[in-house]
Amino acid sequence: MNELQQLWSVFADNSDAYLRGFGNTLRLFAAAAIGSVVLGALLAMLRVSPVPVFRAMGTLYVTVVRNTPLTLVFVFFVFAYPYLELNSFAPFTAAVIALTLYTAAFVCEVFRSGINTVPVGQAEASRALGLTFTQSLGEVILPQAVRSVFPPLVSVLIALLKNTTIAAGFSVAEAGALRSILSERGYDVFYGLLWVLVFFVLLVIPLTLLQRSLEKRWSVAR
Repeated sequence: MNELQQLWSVFADNSDAYLRGFGNTLRLFAAAAIGSVVLGALLAMLRVSPVPVFRAMGTLYVTVVRNTPLTLVFVFFVFAYPYLELNSFAPFTAAVIALTLYTAAFVCEVFRSGINTVPVGQAEASRALGLTFTQSLGEVILPQAVRSVFPPLVSVLIALLKNTTIAAGFSVAEAGALRSILSERGYDVFYGLLWVLVFFVLLVIPLTLLQRSLEKRWSVAR
């Protein structure tokens, strides 16, 4: 059997494992992406809040989480959290929470950087019109910051997609777990991981193309 045939046979004979693994990867990515964008936006509001206590809370969260390895966040929710005598999470749920809390810190900084690109006069004008901080942020500032926010936000989400593989080390049957599955079935792990690489590239390419398309469109609009 030549190498190409062997490469194809690894995928064909284990297509069920690939479909299940990447299906869980996409579920994990979608749940964590939505959660991190929502939480990141809320953290960004804290970071630019006129209330010093809120700013300090946002800054503390971002500083601590961004400087904590993602693996340690997983370890806490999978192993340490149950020892606090609180309800333990299923591995998939724990992975979603860990990825959401970690990625939200980076999403927050993306939103904050985008907000800072909006001229200060816009916020001052909205306050002069009687808008509250929340109204000013939601109706005046964020709509203008979207163009600056979206390209780096896509980069953060691409990093999130790749970070989902860490969940494989914590009993989540996603794409990162395919190596151990193939090894148990007696197949060549190297060829199996080549397919993992191919599928991840196929998942990242649409996000990259969307990012470049919007960058070009909005750069012309400016």
